[in-house]
Amino acid sequence: MAETAFQIQYRQEFVAGFEVNTSLLRSTTVTEAVIKGNQATFLVADSGGATTKTRGANGRIPTRGDNLNQFTATLVEGHDLAERTNFNLFASQGDGRRIMQMTSMAVVNRSIDLDILGELANTTTSLSGAAVPASLALVMRARTKLGNNQVPIEEIDNMFAVVSPAFMGYLLQVPEFVNSQWVDVKPLTGPARKMLRWAGFNWVESPLISGLGTNAELCYFYHRNGIGHAVNTGEIMAMADYNSEQDYSWARTSIYQGSKMLQNKGVVKVTHDGSAYA
Repeated sequence: MAETAFQIQYRQEFVAGFEVNTSLLRSTTVTEAVIKGNQATFLVADSGGATTKTRGANGRIPTRGDNLNQFTATLVEGHDLAERTNFNLFASQGDGRRIMQMTSMAVVNRSIDLDILGELANTTTSLSGAAVPASLALVMRARTKLGNNQVPIEEIDNMFAVVSPAFMGYLLQVPEFVNSQWVDVKPLTGPARKMLRWAGFNWVESPLISGLGTNAELCYFYHRNGIGHAVNTGEIMAMADYNSEQDYSWARTSIYQGSKMLQNKGVVKVTHDGSAYA
């Protein structure tokens, strides 16, 4: 005869697993909503670097045309469909329907950032030399590169840096980064923020960058007008329902999206050595 009959308590409220579940990068791009069709065309207009002219011998002012360039983002569909039988939901711990909806939305939100990062990787503007750990000097090199390319780096609301956790780890050891005389928003005090602002950039820390934890982490410094992102009108479609004939529940999240490099010189790729912090 057993002297004990231990009982196991299962907590019905689930604990969310660690994963990226929101998009941080879409707000750093030029966005466009597509009403109908599979393409969105962005127009980039400038003077083509023109300079002023004097009147010609005939007394007329020479004319010129504007430099107009169109860039097309092609939308592709992306879906995530979670499905569980009603018996599975009945017999399992936690709110299974809510879990399906939450995880499906996370999958699609991650796809937005991955799509944007994939297009940022196409830039041919980068810093020369071998990959090194982050430093104030490295940040200033990237900023200077953009300034030399005539990017309006004074438009701080439109300037972004997408970096790895290792890159941010090095910055947190830079006195100028945490010194209150250098920063508008103190990174080590106050409420949590999705972006920090320092040295002329809004900083986005992302674990989705290519080469994470290696000596070839691809980080980016750019102006908003350098990259465009288009989605279908209404943006993310999140749906959930129950199939009474087959007795199962499902949650589907879908998006039609596409990213496009608009101005190559407005995006600087920095290969960072984050291997020491892997």
